[in-house]
Amino acid sequence: MLNFALRRAALAVVVAVLLSVVTFVLLNAAIDPASAIAGEDASADRIAAIRAEYGLDRPLHVRYLDWLGGVLSGDLGVSYFWNQPVGELIASRAPTTLVLAFSALLVTILIAVPLGVLAALRQGTWLDVLASSIAGLAQSMPTFWIGLILMLVFAVQLRLVPVSGSYTPAHFILPAIVLGFSSVPSVLRLMRGGLIEVLQSDYIRTARAKGLLPDEVLTRHAMRNALLPVVSVLAVQLGAKLGGSVITESVFAINGLGRLALDSVLAADMPTLQILVFVFAMVFLILTFLADLLNAWLDPRIRVG
Repeated sequence: MLNFALRRAALAVVVAVLLSVVTFVLLNAAIDPASAIAGEDASADRIAAIRAEYGLDRPLHVRYLDWLGGVLSGDLGVSYFWNQPVGELIASRAPTTLVLAFSALLVTILIAVPLGVLAALRQGTWLDVLASSIAGLAQSMPTFWIGLILMLVFAVQLRLVPVSGSYTPAHFILPAIVLGFSSVPSVLRLMRGGLIEVLQSDYIRTARAKGLLPDEVLTRHAMRNALLPVVSVLAVQLGAKLGGSVITESVFAINGLGRLALDSVLAADMPTLQILVFVFAMVFLILTFLADLLNAWLDPRIRVG
């Protein structure tokens, strides 16, 4: 297990370095922060002066090494737009997005896993059809549309929950449902397909032949292997919710990292956007690494693969 973890960690470090290079190069190619800072009617001399002031006239590889050195030393730079350290901006917004992301992941698990299990155990019945219908519905409806409909019904008409903001736990109910519902199809289908495959395997038939009760076969043997692909997908989905909450946070006026990323794009705030994109990418990488370790613990065959 230790050798497996070390191999995965070494691979993660290499991927992290490549991610930092790609992130820096693409963002610098797409955005000209000097023009954004100077304004629409600024002269070429004014833009050139701003480039010199912020060090944007230096070679790209020199700026990358300076940026990487700052990140490694804990200096994430200063926002051009908000004129405060990027680390402080992210630290102030991250808790809100973390609460939203984990709440949404809980919604996904509570809906997708039970429905997937029921659909696998009752293939061809109305439960299976219901689960497939819910998955298709969740996949076909845009996130912003679901958010607006839920806001209209439960916040405006019924007044059961707040319309927008992130001040109390009640403010996270609708955003968590919207963000979590979008991940239901992939988790539900993996849970259903994985459990059906496992229940048809030889060792499950052997367990039944030994006289184990159906509940014991399901919980002690089938679920452990059926959850392997689900764990990986849930890790990726958590990363997607952390980095892909831009639409949900915008619809519900939540001041999290997604809203910060959108504001940074609109303001061409390069230091903030660079760190946010890199952080989101690193979250995916770390969660995938942890999912690999968990899968290796659940299935020892993965460690020698």
